[in-house]
Amino acid sequence: MNESTGMLPRPGGEHIAWRAVAGASPTIVWMSGFRSDMAGTKALALADWAKAEGRGFLAFDYFGHGASSGDFADGTITRWREDALAAIDELTKGPLIIVGSSMGGWIACLAAMVRAQRVAGMVLVAPAADFTEKLMTPALSADARGALETDGVWLRPSLYGDAYPITRTLLEDGARWSILPGPVPIEAPVRILQGGEDPDVPWRHALELAQALKSRDLVFSLIRDGDHRLSRPQDIARLLAAVEELCG
Repeated sequence: MNESTGMLPRPGGEHIAWRAVAGASPTIVWMSGFRSDMAGTKALALADWAKAEGRGFLAFDYFGHGASSGDFADGTITRWREDALAAIDELTKGPLIIVGSSMGGWIACLAAMVRAQRVAGMVLVAPAADFTEKLMTPALSADARGALETDGVWLRPSLYGDAYPITRTLLEDGARWSILPGPVPIEAPVRILQGGEDPDVPWRHALELAQALKSRDLVFSLIRDGDHRLSRPQDIARLLAAVEELCG
């Protein structure tokens, strides 16, 4: 059996859950989106592909997400970036293909900027770079701003389930990690998949990241009828093809 799972200890007695497939390098590292986890459709498809291809694979859940410990409301970009770097440093060896979805695209960039020597390529799906500052904050209603000012937290309605907490700390911390308008010092090959009908990350926002990245080997694919998740069979096929191309 070439698949394993475990818990990676983190400061403060916390732990992050992980799932790995042993195989050839470069290892595929999956980074989930905001409030998503390694049990999502794209992550599972990548794990199955890795097993079939004999390719190394790692997925993990950030603090407060999925099977990891912690309260989601206490999470920040700083903490989730640290989780990503810990997973890379302690659970992988050799070259990596980092695959990041939505917020995971931002975290992937933040990780790649400080582990450039490890990154052989990146696939970004609807990358939500700087989303706290550039997408979420400008869209706040007067009521939301009032709740954040008074209580430090606002319950944001969701298209995908129950309302969830957005904290003033998350928004303030996110601004510290802004990478746009760039330049973003990532020179590895990059493939970006973006839905034209994405209600969460406008395609022009993802294109701004594409233009900011220093990589000379970058392909931006606009899937005109695609949504934010890009989890339809045809979207999964595009994702796997992009990963396979970069594994080369």
